Amino acid sequence: MNFLDMPKRTIGNRTFGLTSIADFGVPVGQLRCILDDYHSYIDVAKLGVGSAYVTPNFDEKIKLYKQYGIKVYCGGTLFEKCYYQGKLDEYRKFLQKHGVEWIEVSNGTLDIPLETRFDLVNELKADFSVLGEVGSKDQTQELSARSWVLEMNSLLEAGCKYVITEGRDSGTAGIYNPNGEVKKSIIKELTKQVDINRVIFEAPTSKQQMYFINAFGPNVNLGNVKMQDALLLEAERVGLRSETFFMEPDSNPARL
Repeated sequence: MNFLDMPKRTIGNRTFGLTSIADFGVPVGQLRCILDDYHSYIDVAKLGVGSAYVTPNFDEKIKLYKQYGIKVYCGGTLFEKCYYQGKLDEYRKFLQKHGVEWIEVSNGTLDIPLETRFDLVNELKADFSVLGEVGSKDQTQELSARSWVLEMNSLLEAGCKYVITEGRDSGTAGIYNPNGEVKKSIIKELTKQVDINRVIFEAPTSKQQMYFINAFGPNVNLGNVKMQDALLLEAERVGLRSETFFMEPDSNPARL
């Protein structure tokens, strides 16, 4: 019985309000138990870093995610490894063979020019739903707010379904300072010039997740969420944690 007034969440096959978890090697049996209880809170699953290439029972894992209606893709590091070795055609065949329908185009480790990524998205979108990631894993590499906006809008224009803000699984790069604090000037510009419903903010820590929930409301897209935090994040989204306690039922702040 539901009796509390809480912020309204998108449900079912969401197009925004997404929770994208990071799978860094959870065994299939454990994954089955997690999804049995919490699949309704999970929309997307990333097989983190390049782990998909060495994952035991890979096909079984992909099938399990799909069974629960969860979109699955391989981390951008695997894409970049294949790009670096000139093996993108083999990578495409690998994904198609295993029934992976989403692909990430990133430049977190390599410096792949935006024009090249634009062309790759145009090419890949015929066979995959494409995610474009912006930002570097290298903390010494700084993109201006203008460059963040330009890259995100260019990748969306090229055909990406969503764009992802790099944050690493540690939450210390890309849109974050090395201490994990959000680079608010960048977020402010994205708010003004990019369709936020098509941006997935990597936010691996609760503090970072609650920053975006309080800034954009319960239906902000969040990524790199630890699998074991899926339930906790849903509670945060609907005002069941102290830091989001006072969110109104029709809350959609976007007050940056």
